[in-house]
This record gives sequence, structure tokens and C-alpha cells, in this order.
Amino acid sequence: MRIAFTSSDGVTVDRHFGQTRDFRIWEVDATTAVEVDTVSALPVSEDEEDRIEARANAVAGCAIVYTVAIGGPPAAKLVARKVHPLKTGTEVPIAGVIAKLQEVLRGTPPPWLRKAMNGGAPSPAPLRGAAEVRGRAAAETAD
Repeated sequence: MRIAFTSSDGVTVDRHFGQTRDFRIWEVDATTAVEVDTVSALPVSEDEEDRIEARANAVAGCAIVYTVAIGGPPAAKLVARKVHPLKTGTEVPIAGVIAKLQEVLRGTPPPWLRKAMNGGAPSPAPLRGAAEVRGRAAAETAD
């Protein structure tokens, strides 16, 4: 899945979403992570709404955006594009964020992350165990 980072140097998540000029785009799965692009988000206007729109459009193909901080209106614009904003709260190394994300991906990711991994589509229903299926069949037969 594609992950965007607000970074001035490509090494650290160190920018507020509304102040970043570039997003570092990575392709990440449970075992590999590769930086694939740097996307500029320079607005063509001084209007606040236009600046938010330019940044949201820049990361529209990503599943997650990691940023130090983000306001409510920009976060809502990302969510509307099926991009999940995650605040780090402080400067953190991109490599550390990726390592933690991959650890979660190798385990049992939470529902929001499974949905993000599926491009915004809901995860398939969990498979039912054989005992549950037999129990349901027995209950239907008894009726």
C-alpha cells in the first residue's frame, strides 16, 4: 500500500500537514518498503481552502499519511478521499514508523488498517470455523 510522509529531508516525519511542501511516497507491505516518489504540494493560490485541496490531491492515491500534526478540515478532506491521516505528535524517523507498521501488518491489523490495505473497501468477513457452521446447521435442522 502507498504511504505518504510529511518530510523536509526524506528521513524524518518533521512537518505539519499544512506546512509541508513535499510528500515522500513509499510502497509498504509486511516485508518490503521502497520509496517510490516525492510529490510536490505547492498551492497555486494563497487561499487556505486551495492549499488544503492541493495537499489532499497530492496524496489522494495513498492509504495513509503520516504527519506531525494536521487540522480538522484537512483531515476530513483526506478521509473523504479514503486516505487515513495519522499524527506522530513529534518528529520521528520514517524508518521507525515503517518498521512499526510492518510489525502490525505481519500480525493482525486493526479493522481500519485492513480497510486501508484494501483500498478503502471493507475487509471480507472472517471465515467461520467448522464447529460454528455445524452448530448453525444443527440449529436449523432442529427447527
